[in-house]
Amino acid sequence: MLSPRTATSGLELQSPEEPAKLQTPARGTRKASSGDAPGSHPSEDARPGLGSLRRVFSRTSQQASGQGPEEDRGLFQRSSRFLFRSLRRSRDDGATTDQSQAAAVPGVARGPEVPSRIVDGGSRRSSTGVGSEKLESETGESKSVADLITERQLLAAFEQLRQLETWLVAEKASHTFEQDPTGFARRAMDVCLHYDGLAAEIRAIVRETLGPARVDAAALGELARVVRAEEAAHPAPPADGDFLLTPRRWRQHWEDAVRTSAQERVRAAAAEAPGPEGAAGLARLLAQLGGAVRSDLHKVRREVQPAYSAAGFPAWEAYLRAFHGAVAQRLQELAQDARGCEQLYVLLDWAANVYGSPDFLGTPDLTLSTEPLPPLLAPAVWARLESDYISFLETKITSCFDSILQLEQSRWAGAEAPDVLQGLYHTPLSIDVHMVTALHIILEKPLVAATCTFQKRLLQGLQDDVQPLFRVLCTKAWLTHDVLQPLMNKVVTFAHHLEHVAPLRAQETLQEVHRYVVREYLAQVLRPRERFRGEERMTSSQKMGLDAQAIGDTFQGLGSEATWLDQAIPCVADILGETYKDDIQRHLETLIGSYPDIRRDHVLAILALRRLGRRRNQRLLQHAQSLLRAAGKAGGSGGSGAAGGHVLFEEIEVPASVDLLITCI
Repeated sequence: MLSPRTATSGLELQSPEEPAKLQTPARGTRKASSGDAPGSHPSEDARPGLGSLRRVFSRTSQQASGQGPEEDRGLFQRSSRFLFRSLRRSRDDGATTDQSQAAAVPGVARGPEVPSRIVDGGSRRSSTGVGSEKLESETGESKSVADLITERQLLAAFEQLRQLETWLVAEKASHTFEQDPTGFARRAMDVCLHYDGLAAEIRAIVRETLGPARVDAAALGELARVVRAEEAAHPAPPADGDFLLTPRRWRQHWEDAVRTSAQERVRAAAAEAPGPEGAAGLARLLAQLGGAVRSDLHKVRREVQPAYSAAGFPAWEAYLRAFHGAVAQRLQELAQDARGCEQLYVLLDWAANVYGSPDFLGTPDLTLSTEPLPPLLAPAVWARLESDYISFLETKITSCFDSILQLEQSRWAGAEAPDVLQGLYHTPLSIDVHMVTALHIILEKPLVAATCTFQKRLLQGLQDDVQPLFRVLCTKAWLTHDVLQPLMNKVVTFAHHLEHVAPLRAQETLQEVHRYVVREYLAQVLRPRERFRGEERMTSSQKMGLDAQAIGDTFQGLGSEATWLDQAIPCVADILGETYKDDIQRHLETLIGSYPDIRRDHVLAILALRRLGRRRNQRLLQHAQSLLRAAGKAGGSGGSGAAGGHVLFEEIEVPASVDLLITCI
């Protein structure tokens, strides 16, 4: 940790036993200065003026400049400059007041009332050059500010510094500092340097956060609280330019430290060059980079963000922007060294499809949003890389096509007859062209995703169109009218659009429509709006058989290969219309054997439609449960238990009603 003592060794902090470098007169005596008696010369024991004080700060500034970091030197120099300006303004503004006070109380200029342990001890110790060691006694705490910073008790250290800062501001406002300006300046500079020490500790905590060790949640919470406390204590620069009350901008220090930490982590993850392996080496490098960024951001979300959030400090956005900027910087460097279409393609593909993917962070609750973040590569850089890639690709493909054309021309010169495949001329030229193009353009995944999306939208449009037509099924109007024909007409119209789809996808879509129609039909049967008894139940069974035949014939004519759906509706119809009750068990066995994804609730709903009586229902239900258990064991760990991966009843919701319980139990 950068301790205030080591960071500012140029400003020597002496103990009471050490001799003072700058001697000041005893309290209660005031020597005449050039301002009091024009033309007179100051004596050797006169108190130092602003010129002497400036020389002191000049020496300490030079010493500090030789050891501290660049930003600390600039801050130190600005501190002394603003402090001199503040002291000069206070001295000039208070000249008249000092003269009147000197007339009233000769030799003493009294300041505001503060505890004697601060005023008396502060005056004596400042004359001997005491610095950070004496902050302990002046603030009445048991530990020095340096010790508190070392122990990362940042809020306690800030409170002590804030207390001394308030006292120094009051002392300057009352012009008491003029009795001992050197001591006052040393204490003021000591406060500033300890503030810088706190800022350095903030940076150190941030640097350690993403290390291999677990996150120190207490330290992060302390950091967040001290930053907010400093912002509340110094909301804006003072009107008189007093350096003591100047905002320290620790939040900015924290954000800069987060950016530096992210840059170091990214640099370490992708430090080496791609090497002689070319595209393979670059791909491996980018994979390492992506893994490191993903791991660090997961740690930020799981451990770092909760620690900051407990203190009301947002951290996720800051880290997200920092890592995004670091990745962008590293990618810009890699783009400058990319050579050949393979390396350019790897770079562009990683930026657009890997890092730019919503799944980059690997969990659904974390997304690397691209809206608030700047482009990973500048538009000009991206355009240049695309242009270079296209140029390389055109050259390579042209060369390949020239070679293919030479082979074809040799065949043409020999007057060889073209190959015939399924009654059509067939030439390997188109296959070669496709292979060369597909080698450099990785279209398979985008095409599959786009096709699946298109298929889902087609099906959703059909479902929205025919869903109202299912509601008239299993009603008394359905018993006497052909309400299924309008529904099937819409299905046939929809199937004509599939002629423009590739055969494989067309068959998949048609089978999905077939399954949807059968599933929704059964859903209406198992959740009827009206109950049928006697002749109406027999009529409904016959009607279901006719509808099943019409559905099967229609989809067979359209070319559907989902023949496994043909038995579902007839099996349920047979259970409803079976006159010999002992055969109902056989129909149940056929239904469960053909559709193992059926559940106990579905069997209950089917038996409730038939109303067989308590004992028979119990016997059939027990037999069905044994069949379901056997089907489950046969399926093992292979998934849902549906035969061949087919799913039908599993997607049919059957609410457990009181009517079912009364009927079956």
